[in-house]
Amino acid sequence: MFLPTFSDPPTEFQALKKQPKSPHLESTLRSFLSHLTPIRRSLAFVVILFQVLLGLYLTRTYHLSRFESPKPSPASQAGESRIVLDVSSETRGSLPNEGVLNITSNTAGSLPNKDVLNITSKTYGSLLNKGCESGQIYVYDLPPTFNYDLINDCNALDPWHNKCNTSLNDGFGPEAKELAKIVPESILPAWYQTDIFWGEVVYHHRMLNYKCRTLEPESATAFYIPFYAGLAVTKYLWGNYTGRERDRHCEMLIKWVQEQKWWNRSKGSNHFIMLGRMTWDFRRLREADGDWGSSFLHMPEMKNVIRLSVERNMWDNLEIGVPYPTAFHPRSESDITQWQKFVRSRRRNHLFTFVGGARKSIKNDFRGILRNQCLNKPTSCRHVDCGQKKNCVDGTTAIMAAFLDSNFCLQPRGDGFTRRSVFDCMLAGSIPVFFWRRTAYLQYKLFLPSDTESYSVFIHRDDVRNGTDIRKVLKGYGREEVKRMREKVIEYIPRFVYAKSSKGLENKRDAFDIAIDGVLSKYKDQMESGRIGTS
Repeated sequence: MFLPTFSDPPTEFQALKKQPKSPHLESTLRSFLSHLTPIRRSLAFVVILFQVLLGLYLTRTYHLSRFESPKPSPASQAGESRIVLDVSSETRGSLPNEGVLNITSNTAGSLPNKDVLNITSKTYGSLLNKGCESGQIYVYDLPPTFNYDLINDCNALDPWHNKCNTSLNDGFGPEAKELAKIVPESILPAWYQTDIFWGEVVYHHRMLNYKCRTLEPESATAFYIPFYAGLAVTKYLWGNYTGRERDRHCEMLIKWVQEQKWWNRSKGSNHFIMLGRMTWDFRRLREADGDWGSSFLHMPEMKNVIRLSVERNMWDNLEIGVPYPTAFHPRSESDITQWQKFVRSRRRNHLFTFVGGARKSIKNDFRGILRNQCLNKPTSCRHVDCGQKKNCVDGTTAIMAAFLDSNFCLQPRGDGFTRRSVFDCMLAGSIPVFFWRRTAYLQYKLFLPSDTESYSVFIHRDDVRNGTDIRKVLKGYGREEVKRMREKVIEYIPRFVYAKSSKGLENKRDAFDIAIDGVLSKYKDQMESGRIGTS
């Protein structure tokens, strides 16, 4: 150590040198200090104190670095490191709604020794997306003429009904407040007047918030085309429109996708679309200009595309039948549980119900036969006459009240082989009675029990025409058997309803989740078998 030098002659220091050396440090220091002026004595004391403190600090730092290692966090003690990611809002939109990436110690050991780990949404998605083992989906951002403009032109969608309220609440429609008379108050906000053909809008909204959606097409397993084909053709189904007019939007879409890189790589084989109307509304033969519907599914470019439809063509391996939207859209698993408990405990005063009207224009109409059997047994059967349109509007009290009051519900075919009433009936805990296997058994295999007898009754339509008494058949089911069948129906409710939450239900799959899993599974099967598309 060195004491500071001064400009004046160091007389005090020289005087100190002339003194005999003291054998003790204490006497030497006392002698030195006695020869300093008060000011210089204070300055020397400060300098010495500073150097002592500096020495102590350096000594402590050395010991800490040598003997004290950082204590492991609970995560690292468990063999896991936690890396916090700061991602852009765009990237975050394609990732799960989490802010922390967990990496095991084995993974961390193979990473570069850097302070910052840069991970793209593609890499992140492949590491993190729980429940996305089958792959991620890219949603095309179509020009609005293919979806949003169709909704905005709501007055033109239906020549007889105003559809401008149908798009409310993410496509679920207006709140079904009239159901307050029969639905528990706590879950009434989960009920809406959902249009039977509005599935395209419902699926589009859910897909935009889907946990397995990616914003990076190169990381996608499948590509979703949010084209509202059903709404596009609806306004042209009635009136003197030409086939070219009914096909206009479809041909425009084909032209658009053919300009997309990812379509051309696969010729559409890893693409899918949701059709809110029955498949038959899109199968007009190209040369049959005056026939019903558009020819969308007969266009060559569509032969490889997987289709979700509320009624599928059984002979088309690329079509998946999905449930019609009902009025119930649970916000959470709690809504599901409450509703299941409610329908399970209902007292049912009628053996069976028939919701429908006879079609006088059709000779020997099967619905008319069912109607007559029901009206002839008023103590056993409850009838809701859909000949009076007000009784059968989406989400009306009359329909749900009838199903809640009956053990069984008769389900003949509708305009096609399927009808939304199948799901309204089961939603109420009523056991469906089918007369065509194509009404449910061959349509909704992903959503309903594989053992058809566990949840439904089948009576062949020809037997009914030949005089089979429906009431007698249904009376043959004992109380315990009816209870068992109803429980199976109630168990499957989550699988055929569409959740209100944009992220679905917590630990249960709803109809949307099952449908998308079906798309990815079908694509995988087609790839493995080498059968891409239909000839």
